Amino acid sequence: MKRQFFKVPVNFKCRQFTNMKLLLLNYEFPPLGGGAANATYNLLKEYAKVDNLEVDVVVSSSDNEFKKIEFGRQIVVYKLPIGEKSAGLHYQTNKDLLIYSYKAYQFIKKLNKAKKYHLCHAFFSVPCGYLAYRFKDRCPYIVSLRGSDVPGYNLRFDLLYKFITPVIKKVWHNARAVVANSRGLKELALETDDKQAIAVIYNGIDARLFTPKASTDEVFNILCVARLIERKGIKYLIEAAGQLIKNSKDVKLKLVGKGNIEAELRAYARRLGIEDRVEFMGQVAKADLPRIYNSAKVFVLPSLNEGMSNTILEAMACGLPIVSTNTGGALELVSDNGFIIPLRDSKAIYDACIKLMADEALRQSLGRRSREMAKAMGWQKIAQEYINLYKQSGTG
Repeated sequence: MKRQFFKVPVNFKCRQFTNMKLLLLNYEFPPLGGGAANATYNLLKEYAKVDNLEVDVVVSSSDNEFKKIEFGRQIVVYKLPIGEKSAGLHYQTNKDLLIYSYKAYQFIKKLNKAKKYHLCHAFFSVPCGYLAYRFKDRCPYIVSLRGSDVPGYNLRFDLLYKFITPVIKKVWHNARAVVANSRGLKELALETDDKQAIAVIYNGIDARLFTPKASTDEVFNILCVARLIERKGIKYLIEAAGQLIKNSKDVKLKLVGKGNIEAELRAYARRLGIEDRVEFMGQVAKADLPRIYNSAKVFVLPSLNEGMSNTILEAMACGLPIVSTNTGGALELVSDNGFIIPLRDSKAIYDACIKLMADEALRQSLGRRSREMAKAMGWQKIAQEYINLYKQSGTG
């Protein structure tokens, strides 16, 4: 077993909290996963500053080793091996989820014998929400809805939703609280059960790490940070870039991320004759992301569905104007700081980018507004909202 440690800053102002033991479940945790992994990591950084809050976290390991990570003074992260994941860190297969579910169930049974938790916080309705439901007689729980765990969110799961929707509804009905990460995701969840009470707590952003820095690059760099999967709609962005590049050789598209349609997207760029102007940057370390955001003139997310996009928040914090499809939490993030466009509409992407290319003053104005909005969504505020919910929902 490998033992690892995270350093927690000592110059923080401690917040008082009634003693609570919290069990947190998420099959994702960095380097595995996407937005939910990022949210869990950042919440733990804030929880590490809270007096009298003990947290045990059960997640997946990115390799075949069990790991126990001491994340601050009163937080322990247990990483359960689900198989080697070095080639697919941001995509969990059904097999991965089944392995995690089995191992987590056995591990939680052991933890429950050693400790009496006041509350369990499960990320995703399934599998983690269902695991929490299985232990409801020993520990009440809350569920955070993240996206694909909500029926109707992801078209490729349409058949699966038909089978698991009764389970999802049972998980919701027995929870002390159900929380969506955007109003858009809440509305989608209500289509499954319009009687279910659902709160909204947004994703946060580290506005100290992601901060604007003026770029000297004269090229009009268009940036998208997203998994290269069908749901993200990247092909519509590549198509729009093709038209933009025909009009101006000073345009370049940067794509950060990996996914199962990367080869298809590369081939599409070649067919359009723009492969030399589309840079596939692969997976990028978090510490390098601010530099990449600051090299861009605009951030575009043409997704077909989102919960609350972490990458839009990161781009906003770096002072970029945003072009986003009308999905998920986009309407809550993009108002007077960018453009909301229809789904599957490359021309709308093209039109928005043309406006920003032609009007630097507009681009600067939208970017400043992005930064202002992001600064009001720090992780400390989001963590406090969850802590308030824990107080209301737990037995302690």
